[in-house]
Amino acid sequence: MNRRAVYAIAALLMVAGIASFLWLERPAALRAARPTIGPAVVVVYATGFVEPREPVEIASRVTAPIVRIHVKEGDRVRPGQPLIDLESNEQRQAIGELAARSAQAQKDEVRALAIYRRGFLAAAARDRAVSESRTAKAAELVARARLSQFSIRSSISGEVLRRDAEVGDMASPTRTLLAIGDPATIRVTATVDERDIPRVMMGQQALMSSDAFKGRVFRGTVYEITPGGDPNQRAFRVRIRPDEARALPVGLTLEVNIVTASREKALLVPPNAVRDSLVWAVKEGRAVRRPVKTGVEGNGKREILSGIDRGTCVIADPPQSLAEGDRVTVEGC
Repeated sequence: MNRRAVYAIAALLMVAGIASFLWLERPAALRAARPTIGPAVVVVYATGFVEPREPVEIASRVTAPIVRIHVKEGDRVRPGQPLIDLESNEQRQAIGELAARSAQAQKDEVRALAIYRRGFLAAAARDRAVSESRTAKAAELVARARLSQFSIRSSISGEVLRRDAEVGDMASPTRTLLAIGDPATIRVTATVDERDIPRVMMGQQALMSSDAFKGRVFRGTVYEITPGGDPNQRAFRVRIRPDEARALPVGLTLEVNIVTASREKALLVPPNAVRDSLVWAVKEGRAVRRPVKTGVEGNGKREILSGIDRGTCVIADPPQSLAEGDRVTVEGC
C-alpha cells in the first residue's frame, strides 16, 4: 500500500472519530417552557345532585287503597290542597256506629241524672253513666278526626317533583307516594371523600358542571357540612347553594370542584417540572438544578413561590437520568 493510500485511510478514520464524538455529545431534545402568570387553584373533587332545599316526602298515615290522585308531576301545590284520596267506607261506617253509641250513651246519661236528682239512683251509677257517655263521645270524635287522614293534603307550597303512586295502589305509612319541593330554592348535595373533608370549609366557592350543559360552569357556595359521615361510603355530605338556582333542574347530577385555595397572580410551571423541591432550568445549553419553594397545585399547574423567575427556561418533564451540567436542547423556550 502506498503512502498516499495510508494517508487517505487515516483521514477517513479521523473524520469518523470526530463524527462519533459529535454524535455522542449531541444534546438531548427536551420539552421546556417558561413560567406563566395566572390563577393557582386547589380543588376538592366530588359528585353531587340537585334537590330542593327543604324536600317533603308525602306518605299516608293509614293503610288503605288509593281511589283518586289530584296532582301529577310538575303541578304547583299550596298548603292544604288535596293530593290523594283513600278508600274511607269502612271508616265512615265505624263513625256511624260510634255516633249511634254516643247518642245512646248521652240519653242514658240524661236519664241517670234525672233519676239521681229524684233520689232513686246511687251516685256511683250516676258517675258510671256520665263516664260512659263521655267515653263514647270521645271515641266518636277520634274516629271523625281519623277520617281526615284518608284525604292526604299538601303541607307546603311547591311543585310535585315525583309521583310514585297510581289509583288502586295500597297506601301505607312506610311508602312514599309523592315528593314535593320548591325548585326556586334548591341546593346541591355533594359527597366528599373523608380524606378531603378537613380541607372543606363553609363559604368556599364551588364550580359545578354536567354533561347536560356542555361548556357551562355553575358556581355556588358551601353553606353546610354534615357533622357525621357515612362509614360505609367513607364520605361526608356537603351542601352547596347555587348562584343560579333556576338553571339547575331537580335531580340533575353534577361534577363538583370545591375551591379550597386560590391565588390570582401566581408564577406557574408544569406540575412534573418540580421534583423534590427542585426544577431543572436550562442555562447556556446545559441543565442546571434550581431549588424552589412551591405553593398550591391545581388545574395542571404548580405554583412557584421562590427560586426562579418568569424568564427562566424550565424543563417540563426532566428524565431521571438528567445530571447537573448535561448538554440539552429544548423545545418551547
